[in-house]
Amino acid sequence: MQLTRLAPPHLRPFVRLMWASSPEGTPDEQPGAREHVLPTGGMHLVFRLSGPSLRLFRDDADAQGFTVGYAMVGGTRSAFFVRDVSVTTRTVGVMLQPGAARALLGAPEDALAERHTPLEALWGADANFALEQLHGTDSLQRQLAIVVALLEARLASSSMHGLHPAVAQALARMYGASVNDDDGQAGAIGQLVQQSGYSHRRFIALFRGMTGLAPKQYARMLRFDHVLGQFAIQPDRPWVELALEAGYSDQAHFNRDFKAIAGMSPQAYRRAAPVSSRHVRI
Repeated sequence: MQLTRLAPPHLRPFVRLMWASSPEGTPDEQPGAREHVLPTGGMHLVFRLSGPSLRLFRDDADAQGFTVGYAMVGGTRSAFFVRDVSVTTRTVGVMLQPGAARALLGAPEDALAERHTPLEALWGADANFALEQLHGTDSLQRQLAIVVALLEARLASSSMHGLHPAVAQALARMYGASVNDDDGQAGAIGQLVQQSGYSHRRFIALFRGMTGLAPKQYARMLRFDHVLGQFAIQPDRPWVELALEAGYSDQAHFNRDFKAIAGMSPQAYRRAAPVSSRHVRI
């Protein structure tokens, strides 16, 4: 069972989505099972309430892996990561908005990007307190309410309040426009820099600090996200149609980007037929 909902209105500038999930019946066990987790372009705060600690792998060839913990922050990523899914677990989490990390976690997005960070490193003893509170109930609704209260408390004690205006303006323009190719992307980002009123270097630093990615990487993720969204709706459409619609210059360009981001070719992704578009068993 999974419960997914928007955050309360006063938290929506910081939290994009919330969820709580719990396996029904006896948790499934598949020793050695792994999956590619594809990037969303956002940061996640996750509490694991059952099963083993989160285990990640450096790549598909890594046999040992490493553990992260039961409460962690998944930073913004530009490519997939590999995790152990041998046991179905109970989890509670949120997907954060750009610019929320300083207010809720006490660190900028770029300091947390491309990796997982144990929440204890950011919240100290409050991370264990949060886990204790969440372990105190099996109600998914109550778990989400606890997370809301925790985030409200963090926000109340923070002097940071959301996106820098220049980055907010740039993101609004990026979401409202499509970029046709890498050359066009460079030109579009040049326009964003000019409109910001900052130097190129300062704007890139501001943008990366608020999103975890450089503007060009972020635009690349938006294009990839568009393809996955359309594929989920129309899984029988040819990849080339989806790619051109999303703004890729040609199929070769799309294939290169897809493999770099997802860790597999578009054809392999289609054969895998993932139930969830971001979680692909390998």
